[in-house]
Amino acid sequence: LCRTEHMFFAEDRIPLMQEMILARTLADREAALEKLLPMQREDFKGLYREMKGYPVTIRLLDPPLHEFLPKREELMVEVTKIELLQADRSIVEEKRRLLERVEELHEFNPMLGLRGCRLGILYPEVSRMQARAVFEAACEVINEGIRVQPEVMIPLVSMVQEMKAQKELIVAVAEQTMKRYKKKFPYTVGTMIELPRAAVTADEIAREAEFFSFGTNDLTQTTFGFSRDDSGKFIQHYMNRSELCPQCGTKLEKDLSCASCKVTYTKRPENILEADVFASLDQTGVGQLVEMGVRKGRSTRPNLKVGICGEHGGDPRSVEFCHRVGLDYVSCSPYRVPIARLAAAQAVLKERAAAKPTKK
Repeated sequence: LCRTEHMFFAEDRIPLMQEMILARTLADREAALEKLLPMQREDFKGLYREMKGYPVTIRLLDPPLHEFLPKREELMVEVTKIELLQADRSIVEEKRRLLERVEELHEFNPMLGLRGCRLGILYPEVSRMQARAVFEAACEVINEGIRVQPEVMIPLVSMVQEMKAQKELIVAVAEQTMKRYKKKFPYTVGTMIELPRAAVTADEIAREAEFFSFGTNDLTQTTFGFSRDDSGKFIQHYMNRSELCPQCGTKLEKDLSCASCKVTYTKRPENILEADVFASLDQTGVGQLVEMGVRKGRSTRPNLKVGICGEHGGDPRSVEFCHRVGLDYVSCSPYRVPIARLAAAQAVLKERAAAKPTKK
């Protein structure tokens, strides 16, 4: 899985991304994207060469645009400083324009704001540039005698209409590019399932999506209403509550007495969570949405390829669950790949042992 936004954070690309974001007209935005296109194309060519014919899943731009701009508060301080120092007027105007655009893009809840497929629908030229890079790179690598299998993934889809709009754009670019290069090769267009509505309406989304990848990090956030970045303030308490006094939070003694409250309990308090839901998949809640999404998706498209991506892909309990509900693969960070492969093998052996008839 290739998350394309990381490519734009490179030192030589951030200014071009900012130029595109600050553009006031479509023509100016497309001009900036034309400068990014060859860079993105070379990135994908490198991926195809390394993968040597294996499928490459490329997720289109996911984060909100403000992440590519300076921090709002830092920029306000900088503008104030250069105004006090009476710097060159053109510099002051440039910084003010940047601050103005940052203010326009500021969101109170960016995780659920203008990002993912919403960004591609409002600014189709961004998705078009990325699709061109995907398919132009594929055509050029085919000319080197290397087989390619691009899989284009649309992020943050919650409705089939969003999926359809973005897929139509990608298919149009793919067909135009292959015609221009006089090449023909297979490709697929699929989606992330990372919102509860997407899982519940997976049968509809599968009419357009040729594969699903469950983004269990965001699916966990949106199902629990937990912020992954802020849950550390309470999640440890939820997991260790059996060790603490329910009245004051002080650690209980071995006899279940609390030194602060001078109270002795007859039984241990219950934990609210037994594991960190961002490390090990919540099988009774989030897991049920995954299972529903798989079942409903395959009711529409029986050969639907389904997997998960996120930290859960490297957790043995989560991998076993994924095997049990019929997922085809798990994707995780590189250092967790050995754990994931071992867990997958163990899940298969466990299933075979359970299916083996017992001797009387």
